[in-house]
Amino acid sequence: MSDVTRLPLALVLLVISLLLVAFELMFQMLYIGPVPVPLGTVIVVVSLPWLIHTTATEILPTPAGAAAPLVVWFAAVLVLGFFGPGGDLLLPVNWESLLLLVAGAVTGVVSFRRALDRLADGRNDRRVTR
Repeated sequence: MSDVTRLPLALVLLVISLLLVAFELMFQMLYIGPVPVPLGTVIVVVSLPWLIHTTATEILPTPAGAAAPLVVWFAAVLVLGFFGPGGDLLLPVNWESLLLLVAGAVTGVVSFRRALDRLADGRNDRRVTR
């Protein structure tokens, strides 16, 4: 993949990361009757490792490329969660919010570490040619 196509694809993945944060925050406080169903946690556990893996192997095979989705996820959760639209708090102080933050942090850091190990071992077949 040439450098010309890498940047737009990286930007698309970062926009997808932002949109997924919005969906995670919307579905985190989901209730079915009186039972809380934190669906946002399921979304983050599935989507964040995929974003990190795809960015680190396909788009930007560098440590910065592997860290980009995780950094965008943390920044977006903080901005959208605590300073939501119209002053609404999308991330209230309860166990569902803590679950979302911990699940995102753990899966993101583990996926980032695996991507770094993969880059260090040279198992990444698609390297950037300059």
